[in-house]
Amino acid sequence: MFTSVPLVPRSLEDYRPIVGDEEIETIRALAEPLKGARVLHLNATAFGGGVSELLNALVPLKQDLGIDADWQVMRGSDEFFAVTKALHNSLQGAFVNISADMLDTYLQNIRLNADLWDETYDFVVIHDPQPVALKAMIAQSGQEPAGHWVWRCHIDLTAAQPDVWDFLRPYVETHHGAIFTIPQYVKNDLRMPHIAIIPPAIDPLSPKNTELPAETIRTVLGRYGIDPERPFMTQVSRFDPWKDPLGVIDVYRIAREEVRELQLVMVASMAHDDPEGWSYFERTARHAGNDYDIFLLSNLNGVGNVEVNAIQRASNIVMQKSLREGFGLTVTEGLWKHRPVIGGDVGGIPTQILNGQTGYLVSSVSEAAERAVDILEDPRLAAELGSRGHDHVRTNFLTTTNLKRYLELMHTLHGTENRHAASDMHSADIHCGH
Repeated sequence: MFTSVPLVPRSLEDYRPIVGDEEIETIRALAEPLKGARVLHLNATAFGGGVSELLNALVPLKQDLGIDADWQVMRGSDEFFAVTKALHNSLQGAFVNISADMLDTYLQNIRLNADLWDETYDFVVIHDPQPVALKAMIAQSGQEPAGHWVWRCHIDLTAAQPDVWDFLRPYVETHHGAIFTIPQYVKNDLRMPHIAIIPPAIDPLSPKNTELPAETIRTVLGRYGIDPERPFMTQVSRFDPWKDPLGVIDVYRIAREEVRELQLVMVASMAHDDPEGWSYFERTARHAGNDYDIFLLSNLNGVGNVEVNAIQRASNIVMQKSLREGFGLTVTEGLWKHRPVIGGDVGGIPTQILNGQTGYLVSSVSEAAERAVDILEDPRLAAELGSRGHDHVRTNFLTTTNLKRYLELMHTLHGTENRHAASDMHSADIHCGH
């Protein structure tokens, strides 16, 4: 098989003080009939990005409930991950020239992974485009993959490049169901028995989101030269054109004309399946120039989950100025930490930022800068936005809610197994969203 990701055990009981007795008991009741079920989550990388963070919480909690859950990472060459990054970008709306050789590289690597398949599961969750053809390739090798297979799409497909979607759609449709972040991401031509709408979530007890002592926060800021006595904005995202790091720097520069002491912190996780990350980091660094109040940080200079937590908690504003966004868990993180958040009016961000209530949605650099100045000059406004944002996340976007929605989908799939082959209707039979 593939490589299993080591996981830190989690206990559902630890979440009771946060989400309440009713939520915990509902989850336990849903999990009871599923005890002993074998569940596999498969994706392309064990670190970097929101998918990894989701699985770090979701899989151990399933295990705590008596479900035999595992998270494994597929294998692939550097060429394969370059192709899947191109596919990822094209599905999010960029025009990418996907050649026949690139598709052949993709399928060759999937076949190699299919040759490693030697286990039987009750449920298999395939995350994003990288392994989506695996089930079909296993079947082509002469095996019939057992269990209920679900494709989890974490990205925005609304402007997907048609030829790329046409290539991938038949592989998606071999699955018994699919999960999307919001209803708008479901393609009209997708024919599957079950479509679930399950927004992502954050783990409030993870090192990235738990409460931190003030001394720890100051120590982290000091380590990287960030002045805690001066205001600063933070964006935590890969260096990627869709995250618009160049636009974030422009927002900072405009806002600084009004708030002269302003600083900007940009934090990224450099992942091995993101070959464009380095080139876009260099482009971002050139755009920042010699401004010593712009801090470009990453896991490569020691920024981990605790450091991100500390930086977000100390920030006057959390930014997520995405041009496209599947959901934007960094928005969720900022809201949970009582921070006012400014985000692009795209993808799943409007599900979290209720404009003017839990933060601000923006569509341009100038609009983002104007909102930033409003927040920086009005501490009462900042506090109100932060408080409402925290409550919104507690109700809708914590890992316990995510777990509950997955358990509901497992029940739905298990109860309709025999109808899968006969069904070719596109049905949204379980909308688990907020």
